Parts: sequence; C-alpha cells; structure tokens
Amino acid sequence: MTILVIAEHDNKVLAPATLNTVAAAVKIGGDIHVLVAGQGAGAVAEAAAKIAGVSKVLNADNAAYAHQLPENVAPLVAELGKGYSHILAAATSNGKNILPRVAAQLDVDQISEIISVESADTFKRPIYAGNAIATVQSSAAIKVITVRATGFDPVAAEGGSAAVEAVGAAHDAAISSFVGEELAKSDRPELTAAK
Repeated sequence: MTILVIAEHDNKVLAPATLNTVAAAVKIGGDIHVLVAGQGAGAVAEAAAKIAGVSKVLNADNAAYAHQLPENVAPLVAELGKGYSHILAAATSNGKNILPRVAAQLDVDQISEIISVESADTFKRPIYAGNAIATVQSSAAIKVITVRATGFDPVAAEGGSAAVEAVGAAHDAAISSFVGEELAKSDRPELTAAK
C-alpha cells in the first residue's frame, strides 16, 4: 500500500495539520508520499521531506498552483492518485475543497473527517454533531479521506530523509482566479487545533 498525503501550506511554511494527517497515514500503514502543490514552495517540500515516516515528496511547482485553487489542484491529485491506495488531506477548508473533486474524478466515495484508523479500509468518524461515532468501511480501490487533525497526535517534524521528486504536470483550468485574502490575526489557537 502506498498513501498520498496532500500537504497543507502557504508556499512558505508547512501547516501543522499536515503532521496530523501523516500520523493517520502511519496508522494505515505502507509507504507515505507527500504532495506539495504550490509555487516557489521548495522550502515546504524540504520541510515535508524531514517529516518522520515520509518516504517521498512530490513537488508540483507551477504558477497554476500558487494559491492552491481546487479547480487546478484536484486534477493533479486525481492523476497522481491513480497509483495510490489512499489519498489523505487534512479536514481544513483547503482539503474539503480539493478532495470531493478528486473523489468525483476517480469515481469513488469520500470518507470525511476520520478520527481513528481501525484497519486499512475501516475508519471511525463523528456523526450527529459529534454525539455519535460511526465506523465506516470502504471497498473502493482508492480511498479518498479527510482527516480531522485533533483525532491524531502529530508525527515528528524532524527525523525523516525523504527524496524530493519534481512533478511536471500542470493543470490550469482557467475557470477561477485568486482575487485576494484577508487574514484575521488572533492570539487564540485555531479552532481546528483545539482539543
């Protein structure tokens, strides 16, 4: 089994949620590859290569991926994902934008916001606003999964020595464009990181 983890980043720094997603991949078992899709994100790819448990980093460096628009990133993930048993991303707004499109392109169901790995095809996820936990089993050849970061302790950010491989494919759907972003600064922890 080989697992593809989509890195969460801002082209400069790897987001902590990626470490939690890699932790879920470690529990599934098998080789773990991390996809860094961005522009000028070489530092992110190098950081991903140092994550404990990662065996390869795929660096898709192209202007089409500068702001990680899902219309551009999803076809890349779907194309690369055909060679993997599992495709994982953090259950963030970015992961929730990309993976449903990937699942549709691969014609498989998506499993959302897992909090536990029971086996390579069985997972636990909250339902009814977290009041109940469902055990979900998938028979799909490729399992497309979002990972709730708080469900898994992060793996070590240092200790790995994965090879970084460039990905030449570029998908620019040209149906959306990045206008801008307004980031609200807060001294409080991110809600997705709260326990």
